Amino acid sequence: MKIILISSDADLLELCGEIVATFAGHDAQLSVTTPENCTLDGDFYIWDSPASFDFPAGLPRESAKHLFLLHRNEVARFQQNPDSVEAAILLKPATRPALAAFLGMAASSFHHRLSSTSALRADRDEILQCLIQSNLKLQEYDQDRTNFLARALHDFRAPLTATCGYCGLLLSQSLGPITEDQKEVLQRMEHSIKRLSRMASGMFELSVGRQLKRRPDLREADIRECVEQAVHEINPFATSKRISISTDLDSIPGVLYIEPGEIEQAIINILDNACKYTPRQGDIEIRGYPFFWERRGLQHSPPAEERRQMDTRTANSYRIDIRDSGPQIPREHLSQIFEEYTSYTGGQDRSGAGLGLAICRMIVTKHEGRVWCENTDDGPRFSFVIPSRRSELTMTKNISEATAEFSEVV
Repeated sequence: MKIILISSDADLLELCGEIVATFAGHDAQLSVTTPENCTLDGDFYIWDSPASFDFPAGLPRESAKHLFLLHRNEVARFQQNPDSVEAAILLKPATRPALAAFLGMAASSFHHRLSSTSALRADRDEILQCLIQSNLKLQEYDQDRTNFLARALHDFRAPLTATCGYCGLLLSQSLGPITEDQKEVLQRMEHSIKRLSRMASGMFELSVGRQLKRRPDLREADIRECVEQAVHEINPFATSKRISISTDLDSIPGVLYIEPGEIEQAIINILDNACKYTPRQGDIEIRGYPFFWERRGLQHSPPAEERRQMDTRTANSYRIDIRDSGPQIPREHLSQIFEEYTSYTGGQDRSGAGLGLAICRMIVTKHEGRVWCENTDDGPRFSFVIPSRRSELTMTKNISEATAEFSEVV
């Protein structure tokens, strides 16, 4: 199956490549082109906000062969165009689960077309059109909900910040002396408010992050300082459960360009999850070391551990491992634990509402890194890698480089 992406968006190409690479048994191939150079031999076409909806001459117009990624204000113009087809529409910014569902449906439809009769295809296409229209309405409602949630969370952050400031003022005893018991209560209040404030900020970022696509404010920084500050932030929570936290951080070869506050937030989220599910008097280990990361490898499995031991592999990233002594995560949920609002049933649901870990993945991804989780004999281990950089490198990818990478993966 030949999938053709008509787009100049390197991030979209990367996302499509990762999804297509997970297809099993479909022999799918992904290529990228422009509307002017679009070929006629594709089995499925993905159109990224085309300037016009005029198809190249001779291009098949079956609805099952096309997916349009459109901003909401482009939908009406598309549907009113007499030359358009009744293709599937996915509102931008496209999420990974939604795009994966559409591409998976296209792959299955392609193989069914090879064996189905014309009558069965007609019935299936009619049902498919109903589902496509229903899906579009659900996407519109979801965007309305997201916009409302973003506005509400923006309003929540101001009183939370003020309340945290009041707690700090009382703890400083500027308004008068306080007892040790009162101090302990205020410290717990301050910790809870900070945690709630971080969650509100993270939810706001998740709500608007895909639409704004804000690039991190990269600067040369020491990630070890981020780890130390995160441990300091989470220490009251760990102390209340008598959890010991140990750190072992190697020096960094080369330079890391990061946004310290963002990376610190990612580490805090992982530590918060670890503390929540680590039993009383348990332990948490933080390990940091230079690491060779094969960035063209598949995104759904951890990097090979032995790679960093090979002399021929020069470290090109820095890796943080956070292992805790809490319960292991069911294997079938390891790949979904960083998705938004993902959880699995059970008394020891490590993913909770999915917010903290989803925020963590969003931050690491913006730094062009990767985060994952594994079960070990001593408990779950959350890991992420951040690539080392030269000063002249930026976060912007060249489309030709992205194409070359995914031609090898897909």
